[in-house]
Formats: sequence, structure tokens, C-alpha cells
Amino acid sequence: MVDEGSLAAAGRRVGRSPAAMTRALAALEASAGVRLFERTTRRLRLTEAGARYVRVARRLLAEADALADVTQMDDAPAGLLTLTAPRTAGADILRPILHAFLDEHPRIQARLLLLDRVINLVEEGFDAALRLAHLPDSNLVAVRVGSVRRVVCASPAYLAGHRPIKRPSDLAAHDVIGLAETRQETVWSFARGRTVRLSPRLAINSIAGARASAIEGRGVARLLSYQIADDVRAGRLIVLLEDFEPPPLPAHLVAPKDRLVLPKTRALVDFATPRLKAVLAAKQLPAAA
Repeated sequence: MVDEGSLAAAGRRVGRSPAAMTRALAALEASAGVRLFERTTRRLRLTEAGARYVRVARRLLAEADALADVTQMDDAPAGLLTLTAPRTAGADILRPILHAFLDEHPRIQARLLLLDRVINLVEEGFDAALRLAHLPDSNLVAVRVGSVRRVVCASPAYLAGHRPIKRPSDLAAHDVIGLAETRQETVWSFARGRTVRLSPRLAINSIAGARASAIEGRGVARLLSYQIADDVRAGRLIVLLEDFEPPPLPAHLVAPKDRLVLPKTRALVDFATPRLKAVLAAKQLPAAA
């Protein structure tokens, strides 16, 4: 219910009717003695108590799964592997690698959750994650697989019809494509602490949508280097303000220490690490002319 977003969608996933799902939820709340969801005709939203309940339940399920793995330590990797990644990086980079991994390990099942927020892997019972960010100190084991740049870009057609962009402050005179759900002020950060406050003419809560609009000449976008590398090589987009870019973001494959000893997680890290390195290296932007 939590992952699907509605009773009907959750019912379709497990093959139960909406009425049956409603009864199951009522029984669960009665057993817990607390309201777990705020319900509307279309959506479910976790209450504060419900969010705590889900975290504990996921941790217990993960521990049960880990216990089952321990009993098979001498066998081939098996069991449910739970992963998370940012939406675009997960779909474009990690997903194909995961397909190849599953082909090689038929006894493993996988659940890949794509979210643009950081999940607490330990509390929510995840085995591993792809992270594109500077990592805080934690009890996670991190394997660096590359880096990505935050770049400003626009199409040749857009640049031909507008003022040159030579420094971050020039962006104020341009049509900016923001990554947000509302057309609100956004802040772009650059090297040496420079920031520019902008009011996007167009805001889209989709990387693919912002990229497409930039290619179509609708304005200037800020995206990650791997997302536009092919467009830059093909001449559909031009990278701007390279001298003002902030430091690259490191890319890591991370896993909790106690999950890394499990055969399924160890196998995934060993399999995915060289492939992630190869993909991210291939997605580096070409050197400026």
C-alpha cells in the first residue's frame, strides 16, 4: 500500500479486490491500535504513527530475510535484494546492470525503489543504494564508482537568439528551466560560494522533460553531466559556464556493513561496481573545444 500509493493499486499487485484491501487495512489498524493512513478517494498518506510502523516492519522483514540468507551462506546467492537509487540514475544506469545481475543469479529476486530522496538503508531494511552526493560519515560501506558534474546547458538555437552567457549573473536575463513542481524562485550554486537566484519561466518536475525542453530551445537548464553527455556529443546541447562549475558529485555504491556480508549483497556489489564505473566513465562529457 505504501509503495503503490492506493488500495486499488496495491490490490492489483497482490491480486486482491479493493474491498478485500480495505478490510485488510482496517484489520491491521485495529491490531496496531492506531490510525496508520489518512485516506482520500484517490490516495493514501501515512500518518506519523504509520510512518514509524512501516520503518519497523521493513526492518523486521529485512532481518528475517537476512536470517534466511545466513542459513544458506555456503550456497549460491539467493533471496530478495532491496535497492534504491535516484530516479533518473536508477532507471538509466543501475536498472540495466541489475537486469544482467539477475540473469547471472537466478535465485535472487530484486526490488528497486527509485526516489529522489535519501533513504535510511538501515532503518528501512535496504541492502544497497546508488548515491550521487557527498556522503556523511555513517556505518555504511561506500565503494566509489565515479563522479558526475552539475552543468548549465542550452541548445545552439537558443544561444543563437539570446545574449551570451559568460558568467552566472548573466542567467538573470535568460529563460531558465527549473526542476520543480511549481514556478518558484530557484537558487543555482557555483564554485567558490557563488549563488544566483532565478525565477524560472518554466518549471518541470521531470529530468527528461527539462532536458527535452532545453533541446527544443525553450531555455537554459541545469542537469547532471551523465544525463546530457550524448546530447553534447551530438551537438543538441552546449555546456555553459564550465569555469564556474561547483566540484563534481561523487558516485558511490553503498551498503550497510551487516548487509554486505550476505552473499546476495556481496555478489551485487562485486558485479555492479566495475560496470557502474564503466558506464559513468563512458558518460563523461567531452572536453571543451
